[in-house]
Amino acid sequence: MLIFLQQQETEMLKLLEQLVNIDSGSLHKKGVDEIGNMLKQQYEALGFVVRIKNEREYGNHLVIQHKDALDPQIILLAHMDTVFPEGTVAERPFKIEGNRAFGPGVIDMKASLVTLLFAIKGLINAGHHSYKNVKIVLNSDEEVGSITSRPLIEQQAKGKKYALVMEPARKDGSLVSSRKGKGNYTISVVGKAAHSGIEPEKGRSAIEELAHKIIQLHELSDLENGISVNVGLIEGGSSVNTVSDHAVAHIDIRIAEMDQAESLEEKLEEICATTDVSGTKISLEGEINRPPMEKNKKTEALLSVIKEVGEKIGVTIEDTATGGGSDASFTSALGIATIDGLGPVGGNPHSEKEYLEIDTLVPRTLLLATIIQRLTKN
Repeated sequence: MLIFLQQQETEMLKLLEQLVNIDSGSLHKKGVDEIGNMLKQQYEALGFVVRIKNEREYGNHLVIQHKDALDPQIILLAHMDTVFPEGTVAERPFKIEGNRAFGPGVIDMKASLVTLLFAIKGLINAGHHSYKNVKIVLNSDEEVGSITSRPLIEQQAKGKKYALVMEPARKDGSLVSSRKGKGNYTISVVGKAAHSGIEPEKGRSAIEELAHKIIQLHELSDLENGISVNVGLIEGGSSVNTVSDHAVAHIDIRIAEMDQAESLEEKLEEICATTDVSGTKISLEGEINRPPMEKNKKTEALLSVIKEVGEKIGVTIEDTATGGGSDASFTSALGIATIDGLGPVGGNPHSEKEYLEIDTLVPRTLLLATIIQRLTKN
């Protein structure tokens, strides 16, 4: 299979260039659907059936499995959207410099879309029927929290034994064996406006109230136990000489274990149950929208198999934990053995300096194909 994939590297790069040079930000439905249609044609040419789940606001999602598949035990997850707005490609299209490829979404995760497709091609070419043992879900809103695709992922994952998630490998090549859970909350404060020079005593400052709450919220962080609370965005007031009558804080919360969620939410509600500035009112909205991906016995067993596969083909496998979220959290929360970071190696995602290490395309494609083959035997 290695020789076949080496012969396909030029084709892999051609497809990658095509994908990168299509704007497919999460809110650019036309571009995401163009990516989906390209990949649909590629998989159908290999004998796969592609079902489309239509969406109005976001791009359509694809559910893919071979026409002869009966009960696939492996689910593969990848996303087609990026964080970049329409017009980014015109400013900095795909390019290659030395061993690195650059462009919007090149590593997160258009290179993974390529390696996933060519892993299937490699299995077909080698005559390994394990390509019938996979179900692939390509979603279109991962970068904004998998708002519409989460129910689809959870539905398609039920009954599966393994979940392989195609987020890129870390810069050092490590796979991801655990991720923090993530929540988003909003605190809104209503105060009473007044002129800050003429009659400040008649005002009730929403900003002052929010300032008290921000300090209390940040004190909830417990980094030693994997809990972080960050007020990352605030807004409020109408003018510098007016006591503010409104203020809003947007909060990002990360947890290492799902058991931490309930007590943390209780503390949030307790903070917002009373005011420090009399005459102001507070409302709290939000939820934990991604459960943590916890490294459990099932994950460790799957990781052990992957390390054996890596050793067999000459790819050293290490694993790591990360605070970032992905769709791996959903399959992990269902009790499915889940490993993430199975895409190629690169770095600086979500930035202008995002890159792919080109010489990892073939080895990581071979690794994925061999993992699928090995898991099908188990």
